[in-house]
Amino acid sequence: MSRKDRKELKKGKGQKREKTVSTPMQLRRLMEKELEPKRYQHTLGVAYTAAALAMRYNADMDKALIAGLLHDCAKNLSVEKQFRICGRHSIAVSAAEQKNPALLHAKVGSFLAWHRYGIEDREILDAISWHTTGRPEMRLLDKILYVADYIEPARNQAPNLPQTRKLAFEDLDECLFLILRDTLAYLSASKTEIDPMTQQTYDYYRAEREKGGRQ
Repeated sequence: MSRKDRKELKKGKGQKREKTVSTPMQLRRLMEKELEPKRYQHTLGVAYTAAALAMRYNADMDKALIAGLLHDCAKNLSVEKQFRICGRHSIAVSAAEQKNPALLHAKVGSFLAWHRYGIEDREILDAISWHTTGRPEMRLLDKILYVADYIEPARNQAPNLPQTRKLAFEDLDECLFLILRDTLAYLSASKTEIDPMTQQTYDYYRAEREKGGRQ
């Protein structure tokens, strides 16, 4: 975040935005400057994976690129700064986010995408907001970003990644469900705080899957 932006947030100027920067190329250059190298490489992986999924499922490729480039734009901020941004701009913080602040970057990133980078498209902002937990009745772009964040090329620790990557380009909804299932299993095994929204999302898509005749 720029010095000007930090000063603006410190002064508490509410919802006033800075200049609009919204093309993928501009955002790529900004993220390269603002993110740590490893986070930037992950960001590129998510952006290009999201673009590939958008091509596969006939979604807007530029929206997928922008959502991917900005999905972790708040990761360069300390947890303390993220909480301060939430307080100053009336962004609700859930009990799960209080216990596990790593979840907070999604909604803070959505705010910064609008406030700092000039993104107004609701689909992009929502996809960034929900890329960590998911939500019931996700839009196509929500699903694309959620899956891309999980399967991008630099990921190497999640279970069944080769199969999950293949499935992502065959059946996006089934891939989403399996990622949600594996994520909950991992969080439970590691005794990590589970955001209720992740559980709600899994329950919703499990019910949808059963309606379609899958067990």
